[in-house]
Amino acid sequence: MYIKNLPLLRSSLKKFLQNQVVTTNTLAMAVTTFSSDFTSSIQAARLFKALILDAHNLYPKITPLAIKSIDTVEGEGGPGSIKQINFEQDGQMKYVKHRIDALDEEKMLYAYTLVEGGEALKEKIHSISYEMKFEPNPNGGCIGNKISKYHVKEGFEIKEEEFQEGRLKDFGVFKVIEAFLLENPNAYV
Repeated sequence: MYIKNLPLLRSSLKKFLQNQVVTTNTLAMAVTTFSSDFTSSIQAARLFKALILDAHNLYPKITPLAIKSIDTVEGEGGPGSIKQINFEQDGQMKYVKHRIDALDEEKMLYAYTLVEGGEALKEKIHSISYEMKFEPNPNGGCIGNKISKYHVKEGFEIKEEEFQEGRLKDFGVFKVIEAFLLENPNAYV
């Protein structure tokens, strides 16, 4: 997909990289938390439908060079379900599986935990959990927040730079979906 306003995308990427990092140590492992805020001119409910509820259909259609498919491999698609995201072979990972921990359409909240995949991270990390929240903006768009919690194995430390590439890929997908919604005002209404 072609993004018409590349300078705006670059500006958005700069803002995205200005994250807060908080580290909390526990007895056997540390939890490193990254929090990212984002804004969009797309209505919160519409963005939630596209990014979360219909991701299995939308992502492979508009990001075919990155995501081959998203399949529910266990459950009905709600909390406790396991989803598998299959990537195109050019990347480092072939797939990842995540467990849906919370899905609240009314509150526009989605939480999930990476349960398989990301083999390069396995030696350092027990698990990674994510929470995304979308809220309406008074101007008609939305304000969102994504919190990523890395449960790190004893003796290891996670640095923001190690995950910057992955977060940039996530943000790139977000911007492609946002551009799709801007260009298709009747989609996901």
